[in-house]
Amino acid sequence: MIKLAAATGNKGKLSEIREILRDEPVEVVPISELFDSVPEIEENGSTFLENALIKARYVFDHCGLWTLADDSGLEVDYLGGAPGVKSARYAGESCNTEANNKKLLSALSGVPLERRQACFKCVIVVVTGKDRYISSEGVCRGRIGLSPQGSAGFGYDPLFIPDGFNSTFAQLDTTVKNSISHRGKALADLKEKMHAVIKQ
Repeated sequence: MIKLAAATGNKGKLSEIREILRDEPVEVVPISELFDSVPEIEENGSTFLENALIKARYVFDHCGLWTLADDSGLEVDYLGGAPGVKSARYAGESCNTEANNKKLLSALSGVPLERRQACFKCVIVVVTGKDRYISSEGVCRGRIGLSPQGSAGFGYDPLFIPDGFNSTFAQLDTTVKNSISHRGKALADLKEKMHAVIKQ
């Protein structure tokens, strides 16, 4: 059994990671059990991969455990890929999910549904050594709804309607969401890569 540190303080992400990796020979250790208080790690990278590596290496250097970190965000075609790597801070450094969602809806005000294409993108890394890491990426395309719908999920989930569905991520059953989500796809790819490393 490999102890796998999860470099996130987001309970929603932690729950998804544990659910998708539940059949793997890993014990997911939340960051809250590794630090006296969850550290504020500055994500100043210009890409999702850079930000994920910043977080994973910070925690790995502290605890020495294999460390999983992800960076994910929403890219809206009409907005030129925004909010992108700034998804969590779209409405400002100290703003919350509600403020981010309101800003997104305001930015798309008057834009018809057929022009609100977007994708959720997730890059996950597992740092396995000082200069070693595994990475994977997952993408889920869809569109931005006209108003928030649903109470499950987190972040932009109440606004994102994945292709092939009429419901938002926040309305979908967890099992269904995990099977099609950007994070679910990235974790599925990551599991295969981790198997190869574990067997070495």
